[in-house]
Amino acid sequence: MNWSSHFSTVSIGNIPPGVNPEAYQWFQSVDTDHSGSITLKELRQALVNSNWSAFNDETCLMMISEYMFDKTRSGRMDLFGFSALWDFMQQWRALFQQYDRDRSGCISGQELHQALAQMGYNLSPQFTETLVGRFSVRGGRPGMQLDRFIQVCTQLQSMTQAFRERDTALAGNIRMSYEDFLTSAITRLM
Repeated sequence: MNWSSHFSTVSIGNIPPGVNPEAYQWFQSVDTDHSGSITLKELRQALVNSNWSAFNDETCLMMISEYMFDKTRSGRMDLFGFSALWDFMQQWRALFQQYDRDRSGCISGQELHQALAQMGYNLSPQFTETLVGRFSVRGGRPGMQLDRFIQVCTQLQSMTQAFRERDTALAGNIRMSYEDFLTSAITRLM
């Protein structure tokens, strides 16, 4: 499909207020059944890594799940949710590109460590190497692609919020039972 010829036929007047015009065009392209909402499969077609590989199912599911951009809790994302996702993606892509210094399309452990430090995380280089090892594509280039980077950062934010809710003294330490930990993890990550 020739994207530029497709986009030139989209009327700017049809774009609802508050919706990013570029997101509107992408949404119209991937909403193949013209239902006004997109499924997980259609979302995967819209999101690509720098090597043009589709985003993994886990990251797409996380984005379309009720705690991110599926405000209707239907398992589908409407135009407004997709527009919000589009803006979210542009921010993460810019951060990813800032730290992908060698332009490999992947973030190394050292690059991830620097990115997370900029976001305020005081994590060891060993921990970030573990994250990169866990979230690298098996058999692919060493490092973490954009989709996994977004997944990791979003999950870290969620878990940090859960920690801060319990760290009322701002001591950097909390005491919790194993079941409380599991409840917090399940609530935040599933």
